[in-house]
Amino acid sequence: MLENIWFILWGVLWAVYFMLGGFDLGIGVLLPFLAKTEGEKRTVLRTIAPFWDGNEVWLITAGGVTFAAFPGAYAALFSSMYTPLMFVLFALIFRIIGIEFAKDHKGARGLTLCNLSVFLGSLLASFLLGVAFANIFRGIPIDADGVFHGSLFTFLNPYGLAGGLFFLLLFLQHGALWLIAKSEGELHERAVRTAKTLWLVLAVCAVLFLVLTAFFTKLYANYLSRPLLLAIPLICVCALFAVRWFMARSMWWKAWTASSVTIFAATLFGVIGLYPNLLPSTLNDAYSLTISTSASTPLTLKIMLAVALVFVPVVITYQALVYRLFRNKVKDGDEEPY
Repeated sequence: MLENIWFILWGVLWAVYFMLGGFDLGIGVLLPFLAKTEGEKRTVLRTIAPFWDGNEVWLITAGGVTFAAFPGAYAALFSSMYTPLMFVLFALIFRIIGIEFAKDHKGARGLTLCNLSVFLGSLLASFLLGVAFANIFRGIPIDADGVFHGSLFTFLNPYGLAGGLFFLLLFLQHGALWLIAKSEGELHERAVRTAKTLWLVLAVCAVLFLVLTAFFTKLYANYLSRPLLLAIPLICVCALFAVRWFMARSMWWKAWTASSVTIFAATLFGVIGLYPNLLPSTLNDAYSLTISTSASTPLTLKIMLAVALVFVPVVITYQALVYRLFRNKVKDGDEEPY
């Protein structure tokens, strides 16, 4: 019972991170394409300045839960994906350096370097997170001892690359909608045109990814055995079309909310399809790490659940207040919200 609760919480925490962290990663990738002047570049960064560090809390929490609730899966996952996850870590570090240093650089050269750091860090992190999760859904070659039999190139398979592209497009769409809702003028108009173009590309990629999922993974097995679970992918599809519907009516915050639901449901689609596995093995199904074989002791799970029930609502409340406090549009010439 406790393993099931923590499996659900594990999936929800990753979904929340992708939903919140996704828009600031997307904006980082869009930065050099949408912002044409130094003032616009600073405006773009100010749209995420009060939020990005709070969003990263969910990444730390999701990783911490993986370690504490399912140490067996954590050990196999982080040893198998050590190199790509280190790339993600360094990408996030350089992205953060770029965001923080940009406010102190007055010269064009320094700001250009900071913006490049934000762009490359956001691009690499977005793509590799998609590659990592696609490979988790597909399974990786681990043996009975959780030892990885492969290399970095093992993860660069067609399904892994499709997952990276899918996540990247999700975050780009999400970031463009956030920028639309938070900006005005020419920057706003450019973001509108970009979001409308991205939606079509994302819709095509989503169909392709769902088809590839049927060929490369066993995620659909749980849905075919329990048809009620099909509500999750249905919500994802409906939310994606709702994004387009709201964009056509210039209802930007509602479009961003629908995009959030799309990302949340897409993540849960994969997580629910995995159950009861946490890390499937492509060598032998018997080698797969499940919630039962990977979980911590019942006492550990009980203590963690009590802590989570106290502190997670506190974090949610704090972030809700921050989002409410900085909900207005960012205008050129505003003070830095640091």
